[in-house]
Amino acid sequence: MPFKDVPANVDFPSQEREVLQFWKETNAFQKLRELRKGQPRWSFIDGPITANNPMGVHHGWGRTYKDLYHRFLDDARPRGPLQNGFDCQGLWVEVEVEKELGFKSKKDIEAYGLDRFVRKCKERVLRYAAVQTEQSVRLAIGWTGTIPTSCACWPRS
Repeated sequence: MPFKDVPANVDFPSQEREVLQFWKETNAFQKLRELRKGQPRWSFIDGPITANNPMGVHHGWGRTYKDLYHRFLDDARPRGPLQNGFDCQGLWVEVEVEKELGFKSKKDIEAYGLDRFVRKCKERVLRYAAVQTEQSVRLAIGWTGTIPTSCACWPRS
């Protein structure tokens, strides 16, 4: 069978949108999970990245390599839930929120109010957790949920 001609000018962003739409329309990730129903399950615990900014390329590499391993094992048996966890550790999130608010010292946090500051930190985590989840989907990593983890101030249910 001969190879098809490849266009010289490929519109990669357009191709990406088409592929993402195809995955969404066909429910591809859920279908893979359904194919493995009833087989022994396995799980993988990933050290989550901090939800403080968009993913760096090094996060994308790590997630991609881990996902390749998952897909290899998925060929043999299903895995547990695909939860996208995020580290909500204070320091990196706090530093960025301090910059956003124009703070120059920790006394500025006290004057602003610790409760209000913690809420701002949580808002930042949720905002960047959503950004990183979308980035993960674009890397073809099919998460079924997003959970903030490792946060002493996060409300527990």
